[in-house]
Amino acid sequence: MTNGSENLPAHDKESHLSSPVEEQELVSVVLERWRFLSGTSVKLINVSENRTYLIETPRQRPTILRVHRHGYRSLAEIESELAWARSLTESGGILTPSPIAGCDGKEVQIVSHPRSGLPIQAVLFEFADGEHPDSRHNLCPLFSTLGSLAASTHNHSSNWQPPPAFVRPSWGLEATFGKRSLWGNWRQAPNVSAKIVSVLERAEQVVSRRLQRLGRKPSIYGLIHADMRLANLLVDGERVVLIDFDDCGFGWHLYDFAAAVSFMESDPQVPELFDAWLSAYRKKRQLTAEVEREMASFVMLRRLALLAWVGSRADSTEPQQLASGFAAGTARLAETYLAGFG
Repeated sequence: MTNGSENLPAHDKESHLSSPVEEQELVSVVLERWRFLSGTSVKLINVSENRTYLIETPRQRPTILRVHRHGYRSLAEIESELAWARSLTESGGILTPSPIAGCDGKEVQIVSHPRSGLPIQAVLFEFADGEHPDSRHNLCPLFSTLGSLAASTHNHSSNWQPPPAFVRPSWGLEATFGKRSLWGNWRQAPNVSAKIVSVLERAEQVVSRRLQRLGRKPSIYGLIHADMRLANLLVDGERVVLIDFDDCGFGWHLYDFAAAVSFMESDPQVPELFDAWLSAYRKKRQLTAEVEREMASFVMLRRLALLAWVGSRADSTEPQQLASGFAAGTARLAETYLAGFG
């Protein structure tokens, strides 16, 4: 979810880091795979799907270490993520941080957790200069940037031949609402009352019906970033770097806009932001009017996925901060959606 970015699933409870000492032990074991980083200083900068660290040394540029949540991504999925991000940069259209191979030449390192013995995967990335955009100012120019980036990534993925064994998750209906949904069942999130369930189940039914009708034509559905928010941009003058491909997968192209307005879906600016996003997108790639009409459906789909995420990530700071009012806010958004589409 965030830059890489409770009621833990069963496969996560064993690997949850319970103390700073345990965390230090794990990071030390991981960094042994990059022994050329001598005299390192380690700073935890994010905890979400993964744990992300700033690694600094006296005589080398900083790097970013991503230690994966056990069981969340397979080795094939991580290698596929890196392959697509690398291809985006090599094509000349999108800048992404490059992974740094370990001493054995492999970009994804697998170590045994020093206490549980569970396999832990890690990737080291080059440090990307830049700052996250200041969302306190006019958002329309920033959403124009997001729309342009989205169109470029969709154009690339539509014409790209993935390597053999390429595998990434889906962000479609089954992955959000099905029995094996990626982030769990939104009904199990904090403060989801019977009244809220009634409203959200109706919204789920309408979203499902409308998006099933829309279909999955290659012109509107394919490989997407799936978390293309302002928090995942680094801006350095005219240079923009897109980071955190950990959620990239297969979904409707317009889902990338829904991801862009994550956690601000009820903001009255959203229609204006969509216009800015869409205007920039259209300069590089077309969306049909039929797809554009479903903007609210994609926003609702994403919001329900986020509600499930909040319920399954209570060990992470951002979900903890959101938990108290997120279900009620989702219900209000659903009521507005149903008034227009239900």
